[in-house]
Amino acid sequence: MSAELTTGFGATSTTDDVLDGVDLRGIRVLVTGVSAGLGVETARSLAARGATVVGAARDLDKARQATAVVQADAANGGSLTLIELDLASLTSVRAAADRLQADGTLFDVVIANAGVMASPYGRTEDGFETQFGTNHLGHFVFVNRIASLIRRGGRFISVSSSGHRYSDVDRNDPNFEQTTYEPWVAYGRSKTANILFAVEFDRRHRARGVRAAALHPGGIRTELGRHVGQESLDGMLVQINAELAAQGQPPFAWKTIPQGAATSVWAGFVADADEIGGRYLENCHVSTIVSDGYIGATSEGVRPYALDAENAKAVWAFSEKLVGEMF
Repeated sequence: MSAELTTGFGATSTTDDVLDGVDLRGIRVLVTGVSAGLGVETARSLAARGATVVGAARDLDKARQATAVVQADAANGGSLTLIELDLASLTSVRAAADRLQADGTLFDVVIANAGVMASPYGRTEDGFETQFGTNHLGHFVFVNRIASLIRRGGRFISVSSSGHRYSDVDRNDPNFEQTTYEPWVAYGRSKTANILFAVEFDRRHRARGVRAAALHPGGIRTELGRHVGQESLDGMLVQINAELAAQGQPPFAWKTIPQGAATSVWAGFVADADEIGGRYLENCHVSTIVSDGYIGATSEGVRPYALDAENAKAVWAFSEKLVGEMF
């Protein structure tokens, strides 16, 4: 039986499909990365159903403009407030978390959505390779610092990617000091870390009724792809479509932004907590583990190293060492 039949949702489901009939009045949610793309749509779909949304973004002026649609669609008491959060600066990360802790209001769901992809080599303010530092370490510190604010029965949702297949986390050379920098390998390391963080967070917090999961939103045209040149993108699409044609499949189709954000809201508000806890999701269902062999660019599947419990514990300890903070 297909996953779409068992869940009622699939790759083409939108946020509005998934949340149809769902009342989120009284629910408080934190979403990072609300200045573009999936973050804006995630916030919009939640506020439209009565949720109180706290949106985090590095550039508040850009976020205010981007989230005008969220304010316009808010209904049934739904709302959006913005907080400043630069994930490439642990000073900013800690300040944002401290402000939320000082406020003390609890969250039902935290969605770590922000990120960068395939960027040129660079370092964060704290000296970490840009993608690992921003996508993983920034969220690692931020979410752990506000973990006590996630109420019992709440959830932490980590937006990862099928890009985790490019690489496991490299604990020996996280900043590419001994190896040549490869943008997609760096992206893969950070996205694997996003999954492993959710796996270990779930293990640590499930006893108090808080569950965590990671997900792949799908292939979507958003600002995330700004570092991928058109020529490179065209080449990737030619390869993908050749694979699909060989399998007798139709050509690759981009997801819309509402389709891309659907798995985030499904994981946070619709899916069974025990079903998704500690797992990797895509297309509004739990994905299968593909342990060996080639996975096509558009095929579903998660690599075992991204869900391995011992790997998750090791990357957690490694992350604590890097940021100089124990959780």
